[in-house]
Amino acid sequence: MGKATGFMEYARRENPFRPEDARLKDFDDLHVRLSDDARKEQASRCMNCGVPYCQSDYGCPLHNLIPEWNDLLCSGQVEEALMRLIKTAPFPEFTGRVCPGLCEKACMMADNATTNRDNELYLIEEGFRNGWIKPRIPVKRTDRTIAVVGSGPSGLATADMLNRFGHRVTVIDRADRPGGLLMYGIPNMKLPKGIVSRRIGLMKAEGVEFCMNTEAHADLLKEFDAVVLCGGARRARRLNVPGEESEGVVLAVDYLTEATRALLDGHPATFSAKGKDVIVVGGGDTGNDCVGTCLRQGCRSVTQLELMPAAPAERTRDNPWPEWPRTLRTDYGQIEAIAVQGADPRQFETTVQRIIPDESGRISEIEVVSVSRSADGRMLPVDGTQRRLSCQLLLIAAGFVGCEQETADLFNVNLNRRGVPDIYVGTHRIAPGLFTAGDMRSGQSLVVRAIADGRAAAIEVNQHLMGC
Repeated sequence: MGKATGFMEYARRENPFRPEDARLKDFDDLHVRLSDDARKEQASRCMNCGVPYCQSDYGCPLHNLIPEWNDLLCSGQVEEALMRLIKTAPFPEFTGRVCPGLCEKACMMADNATTNRDNELYLIEEGFRNGWIKPRIPVKRTDRTIAVVGSGPSGLATADMLNRFGHRVTVIDRADRPGGLLMYGIPNMKLPKGIVSRRIGLMKAEGVEFCMNTEAHADLLKEFDAVVLCGGARRARRLNVPGEESEGVVLAVDYLTEATRALLDGHPATFSAKGKDVIVVGGGDTGNDCVGTCLRQGCRSVTQLELMPAAPAERTRDNPWPEWPRTLRTDYGQIEAIAVQGADPRQFETTVQRIIPDESGRISEIEVVSVSRSADGRMLPVDGTQRRLSCQLLLIAAGFVGCEQETADLFNVNLNRRGVPDIYVGTHRIAPGLFTAGDMRSGQSLVVRAIADGRAAAIEVNQHLMGC
């Protein structure tokens, strides 16, 4: 290791947030980076454990060689550290910004973990800044062709690796810009879109073709040697309550997509929170992103409803290290809401009973009710707790229930009760020449897991094409 006592000498320091009053005025990056010396100090905190759980199944899905590149970074060998990082991580500029840091939660130092995510981001950005990241064009091409349907994290990872194998890869997406949820599902302040476009440009230079504004069709199976479906789990869960058809009730994925498109194209957002009382249904990452976006659009107020009770502040006995800690996390959007409104925007153990429109059919209020867990585990309404909340924009961020049925029908894919293709466990193959990866295969999950699954699918496709 670079410094045997580094973890004792230096406190954990993450890339700090920009002040709330500054960052709420724009959609620019949430963070500022530490100095080069401070970053090396943070890398020196890695203990180079005998059994590094950070790169185990509890930690990084990509199995990044974390102790190795932390050691190189600590000693000032930044380019060498970067080369060690990209050996397993195809898009560190994405995971370094949006990954929840599974590796850090599995670190031997637990809550005082090494700042692996920030270190990873530092390395890749230094790589781009110094010109170390260049197109890696395959020396030899095969005559095999693959269509990747969907340009989100799993689609990009699949295409990237198949291209490195020397195959001819075409990425097909109905959107106007590539990137999938990286482009339109995650707000710009969390993942600047110039970062996504930079990677797409690099992939194009390496030989990957992108066909945008294009719908997939069944004839792809005849036109290409293999097709990989990476359409994500975009079928959103609805509330199924009276009044849900009212104007002003919007799915979170549609709201965030339009907010980013408006920002990039320079036009007013179709679904704007400006001057409105906004209710966000859902307490996950997407709900938090909605809170942050609403505040930047100038909402009058924002409230976040969460069906489940608040998680404990610390790990419980049935949630030991190195498992992911099921503890209460206050993310950037909630922090910003506290700064603006003076209180946490979240109301736990609360659900919507009905949506109340005005005479024109536009939402004006919602009726909510407190819930509690029954003996059989269900969350049931508590009598006498009904109340009304003012609401002119209701954003549904209640998760997803699988891939889009239209995509499955197009390729005659049977979906199981989880809404994902019914395939053999441990494989990505749906039918001869047809594969799937990412959230479309597993259901809604993390960007880093989608990337890892895309790489695994690419290996399986390559074995199929090459007759291995």
